[in-house]
Amino acid sequence: MGSASTYSFDSIIDRRNTYAIKYDFEGKGKPEGTIPLWVADMDFAAPPCVTEALAQNARHGVFGYSDTDAAYFETLRRWFAKRFGWTPEPSWHFKTPGVVLALYTAVRAFTEKGDAILIQEPVYYPFASSARDNERKLVVSRLVRERDGNGEETGRYEIDFDDFEKKIIQEGVKLFILCNPHNPVGRAWAKDELARLGDICLRRGVKVFSDEIHQDFVYPGCRHTVFAGISDALADITATATAPSKTFNLAGLEASNIFIKDRGLRAAFAQAYARTGLSQNPVTGLVACKAAYDGGEGWLDALLVYLQGNIELIARAVSSWQERNAGIGFCPPEATYLGWIDFRALGLGDKDLDDWLTKQAKVWLSPGRTFGAGGSGFMRINFACPKSVLSDALGRITDALQNFPG
Repeated sequence: MGSASTYSFDSIIDRRNTYAIKYDFEGKGKPEGTIPLWVADMDFAAPPCVTEALAQNARHGVFGYSDTDAAYFETLRRWFAKRFGWTPEPSWHFKTPGVVLALYTAVRAFTEKGDAILIQEPVYYPFASSARDNERKLVVSRLVRERDGNGEETGRYEIDFDDFEKKIIQEGVKLFILCNPHNPVGRAWAKDELARLGDICLRRGVKVFSDEIHQDFVYPGCRHTVFAGISDALADITATATAPSKTFNLAGLEASNIFIKDRGLRAAFAQAYARTGLSQNPVTGLVACKAAYDGGEGWLDALLVYLQGNIELIARAVSSWQERNAGIGFCPPEATYLGWIDFRALGLGDKDLDDWLTKQAKVWLSPGRTFGAGGSGFMRINFACPKSVLSDALGRITDALQNFPG
């Protein structure tokens, strides 16, 4: 098992002119020289086991229609069993090009037009669009910020269980879309929190789509709990979405693995998926997925250590910003490689905050408003990048704050 120093996480890879949307400034109104820390892909090369497997596949030279075998599934099951204590069965398994496609498919499979779908905002924005684009009714139960003994916000988010159940009853919710771990607020939901959500869904007849794409990014003191792994009853109402794309930086290769235990839900999902016209996944994604789960664990463990160092960099920077403006806040994430920074104390509207960061600091973050209710005044920062890049970006914000009026 390698250490962080074994791998070249400090190396800066030039991604310009490689079709990378993260670095495509044209038409996005961002100044040249802006540091892009917005969209959720990493600036690290995939692990050597993946690049070697892809190189071997390229040398083979044939890229025809492809499918997986039993060994592919056993690779998945070994990974989930070792890291999460969860052992799905082969019959539960679907392959899709991505989790968002699987989400849209589940919405069409498990609900009808006009049905209510519940999400917990602020949350990954395709959750909301999957309901709206499919003519479903969007219902929001907002996450709430924990408060200390003095009534001050700590920055850590919690679930409002009373509101969650109330909205389900009032709106007749049919499907709950769970973000586990949570993007963008960085919670690794505890087992008892998930079990309580699950109990409500079971009692109220609500199906669950659990997006667990960030499951491999959980930091010391926390762990990831597979929602469907809590009980057979929860497995029977849940579609679990996983992918190696975040974990190993493979988003462009389009390989996701979806698991649905219940036969009726599986049949509905399969029928809805068939209507997309898609069939086999790209062979490159299948090759990369298997290689990553077979040989990438040491690389991932080293990466997690490196990312913890980046979290500390952000925490120190925000602490220094608080000397200038005490209201700026940051709660270190329990999971994901995404930080959620509270800029509300600057008193800027969302557009002005975005403009100030990009034009004054020349740092490109994801505006919190894109994640829905409760995101206004926040920014999401992707810290899966070399420390030198992150330090430069944080330093630019520090400099911009020196000239900030107030």
